[in-house]
Amino acid sequence: MFPIQDDAPRRGVPLATYFLIAVNVAVFLVEVALPKELLQQLVFYLGVVPARYTGGLEDVGPGLKYLALFTSLFLHGSWIHLFGNMWTLWIFGDNVEDRMGSLRFLVFYILCGLAASFTHIYFHPGSTVPTIGASGAISGVLGAYYALFPLARVIVMIPIFIFPFFFELPAVFYLAWWFFLQVFSGTLSVVHGEIVGGVAWWAHAGGFVAGLLLHRLFCQRKCHYFADEYKPWGVLALYQQKTNR
Repeated sequence: MFPIQDDAPRRGVPLATYFLIAVNVAVFLVEVALPKELLQQLVFYLGVVPARYTGGLEDVGPGLKYLALFTSLFLHGSWIHLFGNMWTLWIFGDNVEDRMGSLRFLVFYILCGLAASFTHIYFHPGSTVPTIGASGAISGVLGAYYALFPLARVIVMIPIFIFPFFFELPAVFYLAWWFFLQVFSGTLSVVHGEIVGGVAWWAHAGGFVAGLLLHRLFCQRKCHYFADEYKPWGVLALYQQKTNR
């Protein structure tokens, strides 16, 4: 299921979301301009290599090792990788930023990215494959959105053969299904001993859980919430109330 748009209104201009998208795009444009060998070295040294943090690989100093936890969040492996992440951030990031404010949202975003990287390191401690991308941090945004806007409607596209079909789903169902897929695929990666499909599934799951747990610490106290945002776990009853009106 590919998200197309949501119906949650925003009240301000999401400056931090725009800034993050602009930085990620700018960095990727630099990547594609580099020679292939130099780009591979860049990804290897500025990406998160789990074995560096578990003692299995001592090829860089501590400064670069910990800097990579941040730089990896702004590197992407392909146009599709970049587009998928930035599109998701565009759809869900503005509403979460509305609740937090731009500066708090940036801090929240980075913390979720760090949590995602450490989760990936925990489940793949011996891996020497560099992990890059904003997916973990954006997963944290999805976790916050799940708690803050459970009854928002998300239009998703499901391709069946060559035909696109569009459906409208409550955000809580769409994001719960998305999280289940990350955990399921991540479990397969642990069982098989390698990253399935070249995707850091546990980083996504870790980022989502971090966003779910941390979002209230960053929400502005003076911000007014809708009734359903106070009861994110009572979604079924609230959904029935909404549809029966």
